[in-house]
Amino acid sequence: MIIRKSRDEIATMRQAGRIVAQTLELIEKEIKPGVETIILNNIAERFIRKSGSRPAFKGYKGFPASICTSLNEVVVHGIPGSQKLKDGDIISIDIGVELKGYYADAAATYPVGEISKEAQRLIETTRLALEKGISKCIDGNHLYDISHAIQITAESAGYSVVREFVGHGIGREMHEDPQIPNFGLPGRGPVIKEGMVFAIEPMVNIGGYKVNILPDHWTVVTADGSLSAHFEHTVAVTKDGPEILTVL
Repeated sequence: MIIRKSRDEIATMRQAGRIVAQTLELIEKEIKPGVETIILNNIAERFIRKSGSRPAFKGYKGFPASICTSLNEVVVHGIPGSQKLKDGDIISIDIGVELKGYYADAAATYPVGEISKEAQRLIETTRLALEKGISKCIDGNHLYDISHAIQITAESAGYSVVREFVGHGIGREMHEDPQIPNFGLPGRGPVIKEGMVFAIEPMVNIGGYKVNILPDHWTVVTADGSLSAHFEHTVAVTKDGPEILTVL
């Protein structure tokens, strides 16, 4: 069942979303060669707690950190640690917070130093896929209109979309119904209605769409070792169209 949110609930999620956006902005300034990913995690956790919210990922189903740091071929759920960023890397930062019983979630992929033109094109395409998906979050559309917009944006650039991991509803729980694939036929799926809130998150690979999960049971990597990018926003469906909650 897809839970529609009241104006007050969305207002609280908007507050949570602003903290997510502020944290991403803070972390982006620290992304440079030589920085350990655990440092990014610690900066984020301090800021989130200082802001009066809680890192939503820490302890979630046993996840050991406050943010996800996914480098290069890592698609999602990379665990921060002693690994140092290198010039030419790309890194996805995924952040969720819980505030007053409500969640917000966002991610972005950043360059580390000077990156290749292909890596930059991947980042730009994935960001565009997110924008196209969000544009379909309109009362009366179908859920897979979002999925299709993401898929055609990625595939028209020669890339693939990950199929084993998807976007999702969000609210009082981090993951709520519905699941939102990044591929699908338009005009299919449940009808989108005002008050629904979605975490839209394209995961786009330069190579094939298949992925593997590493022995830590969290880190998801591309099966062929190709680069992957990930962008995400929490989006509310309003009578005036989609409202991105995870912005400043």
